[in-house]
Amino acid sequence: QVQVVESGGGSVQAGGSLGLSCVASGYTNSRSCMGWFRQAPGKEREGVALIAPDGSRTYYLDSVEGRFTISRDSAKNAVYLQMNSLEPEDTAMYFCAARGGPYCASYRVMRRADFDSWGQGTQVTVSS
Repeated sequence: QVQVVESGGGSVQAGGSLGLSCVASGYTNSRSCMGWFRQAPGKEREGVALIAPDGSRTYYLDSVEGRFTISRDSAKNAVYLQMNSLEPEDTAMYFCAARGGPYCASYRVMRRADFDSWGQGTQVTVSS
């Protein structure tokens, strides 16, 4: 049984920073592609960042490139998202996603269908 558990998030003023954490358990060899999606009210869920199972490759949504950093602890199968210079447009529910195996389906685009396990979501609110 795969479990994906997130922590972190909260409220911050524009220009501030927040960090998210996520642990995925139950995968064979504890290897999985992991990423973060977000969904704002009335909008579709969009991929924000992902990282390869060995941490060698990453992907970022254009609007967060240079402000967000994804990293991982492969021994724990944990992934982290450090969010700096936050903007009100970053306000959303953030979801951790995982896909078992030695590689990510793509490193150029994030699709919901490429991930097989999801966390419950954690709210990030950025006020102006």
